[in-house]
Amino acid sequence: MPSTNTAKVLGSEDSSLEELFALAQDKSTEGRQSLFINMRDLFLDGGSSVSDRERALMSEILRRLVHDVEIKLRRSLAEKLSKRSDTPHALIVELANDDYEVAHPILMESNVLQDVDLIETIKHRTMEHQLAISMRKNLSEDVSEALVGTGQEDVIASLLNNHGAKVSRHVMDYLVSESKRVDSYQNPLVHRPDLPPELAERMSWWVSAALREYISENFNLDLGELDDAIETATSEQFGTKPETSAPATKADELVDRLSDLGEVDVSFLVKALRQGEISLFESAFCKLTGLKLKLLRRILFEPGGEALVLLCRAIDLGGETFNELFELSRRAKDRKQEVTREQKEHLLALYDKTKPDDAKRILKRSRRSSDYLFAVKRISNSA
Repeated sequence: MPSTNTAKVLGSEDSSLEELFALAQDKSTEGRQSLFINMRDLFLDGGSSVSDRERALMSEILRRLVHDVEIKLRRSLAEKLSKRSDTPHALIVELANDDYEVAHPILMESNVLQDVDLIETIKHRTMEHQLAISMRKNLSEDVSEALVGTGQEDVIASLLNNHGAKVSRHVMDYLVSESKRVDSYQNPLVHRPDLPPELAERMSWWVSAALREYISENFNLDLGELDDAIETATSEQFGTKPETSAPATKADELVDRLSDLGEVDVSFLVKALRQGEISLFESAFCKLTGLKLKLLRRILFEPGGEALVLLCRAIDLGGETFNELFELSRRAKDRKQEVTREQKEHLLALYDKTKPDDAKRILKRSRRSSDYLFAVKRISNSA
C-alpha cells in the first residue's frame, strides 16, 4: 500500500528521500492523491520520529502537491493546519491563497500568517477571501486598512462588526463619513467600543439632518420647531454644551452677574462700546444674541454691515442706535476708518425694510450647532 511504502521512504537514509521527490513527479491522479494522503498523515503525526529536515521536505512536497489533489483533501489539510503554530510558513501561505473552501480555515484561524501575507491575499484574491480575513479574531490596523481599501461594502461591514479588529483613527474618520451613504456601516459603527465620542457625535448630527430632510418632505411641520427638537435631543444624548455656557474671561463673568440683575440691555451695549470696553461690549453682545464670540466678531467687522443689520434688528436695537453702533464698531477696529453718508443711508433703509420676525429666525438659525448646520447643508445639497 502507498502508506507503507511512503513510511519506509521516510524512515530511510537521505538517498531514499530523493526517491520521495521522484514519487512527487507521478502525474497520475491516484498516485498524487496517495502520496498527498501519506505525506499529510506523516507530517501531522510524525512527532519526534521525523527530523526537522524530513519535516521540511514533507512540507515542500505537500506544498507542491496542493493544487494537484481534489479539494476535499486540501480542505482536510487546511482544517488541521489552521490550528497549529508549528507549520512551515510557505505551506500556510499556499493554502491561504487556494480556493476559498480550502483557504477559509487558514484565513480565519492560522496564527502563522503575518500581516504582509494577509494584505497580499486581500489585494489579490476574491471577496470571499477578504471576508474570511475580516472575521479573524485579531486584526492589526494595517490589515484593517487594507480591507477598507477594497471598497467592498460587505467586507467593510464585516470588519466593523469584528470588535477584535483594530481600526486607526483616520480610517475610522473615513468610515464615519462613508456611513452617510452606506447604511450597512451605521449600526456596526455606533456599536464599536473604540468609536471616538466626537465621531459618534458627528454621526448623530448627520443622521439627525437626514431625519429632518425626510420629515420636511413628508410632513407639514414648522422647520424651526423641528430643528429645536432635533438639536436638543442630539445635544442631550452626547452632553454637548454651548461654547458660551462657561465664562472664559473676567468680562464674561461680569456680564453674567449684571445679566442676572437685569442690567445687560441695548443701552449697556452702546455704553460699553463708547467707553472703549471692547471685551465687555463683545461679551454683552454675545449674551443678548446667544451667538458664539467667533461668529459675533465676524458679523461685527464684515465690510458691508448687512449681517450686523440682521443681528441688531433681531434684538430690536433701533435704527439710530444701530447706526451709532455700526460707526463705533468700525472705529474700534480702525480709528481712521470713516463711515460714509451713503453707507449709513443704505444700512438704515435695510434696517427699516427688514422684518423683525425674519431677523429673529435667522438669528435663531445662527445659534444652532455648526455641526448640525453643516450636516443639514450636506444632506440638502446631495438630495
